[in-house]
Amino acid sequence: MASTGAGYDLSPTTFSPDGRIFQVEYATKAVENAGTVVGMKCKDGVVLGVEKVMLSKMLLPSSNRRVATVSAHAGVAQAGLAADGRQVVARAREECDNYEEVYGIPIPPTVLAQRLSEYVHYFTIHGALRPFGTSTMIAAYDEREKAHQLYVLEPTGVCLRYFGAALGKGRQSAKSEIEKLDLTTLTCRDALKEIAKMIYTCYDESKDKPFILEMAWLCEETKFEYQLVPQDLIDAAETWAKKELEEDDDDDDDDEMAS
Repeated sequence: MASTGAGYDLSPTTFSPDGRIFQVEYATKAVENAGTVVGMKCKDGVVLGVEKVMLSKMLLPSSNRRVATVSAHAGVAQAGLAADGRQVVARAREECDNYEEVYGIPIPPTVLAQRLSEYVHYFTIHGALRPFGTSTMIAAYDEREKAHQLYVLEPTGVCLRYFGAALGKGRQSAKSEIEKLDLTTLTCRDALKEIAKMIYTCYDESKDKPFILEMAWLCEETKFEYQLVPQDLIDAAETWAKKELEEDDDDDDDDEMAS
């Protein structure tokens, strides 16, 4: 009974006999089955890339964005349920506006991450609510410390700071590729190419639906304002990524023939 969740998944406040909270696990599963999201904290800023699945050919490419601005110097990228993600974005914007109204300065990244984590966690401890089925990457700039930061907020309410992170169905392979990079020397322009390559590596054309690569950054080039990456740079990154993958496939074929 405990292994299936039957009878123990009616409320996020109900623990199974072996200490599991099934509603939180269901929310986490929704994120794991979503399109891949990759974030990197580079030497000159933060870059976020999202594999936005196009559920219909009739949808406009700009609809249902998975990246969003929450203040001039902070923004997010999300994996999971889009409707839940919009609620988290709305709360983030409210926190940014309230902090600046009260204190007269932009909200520090650590404060924004903490307040959002408390908000998301609140939905896991009340029986009348349910956990958010979305994970959120937060890219923000601290004007006082002159530092850019990357956080990942999980459906559990846990929020951790990262140099590089990945979410969604391709998270494991993307994390492995991130660990191979020297992020202390990598520029944001180079990170665009690396993120595009990771997302295309995780994409299976025979199984997965078509997708659009969405990217946003916060870097020296944008004066540390969170902005969408220009489409020409995204196109160039996609072209480079596809070329690299083709060359890797050719090398693998040559190795097989030689063996």
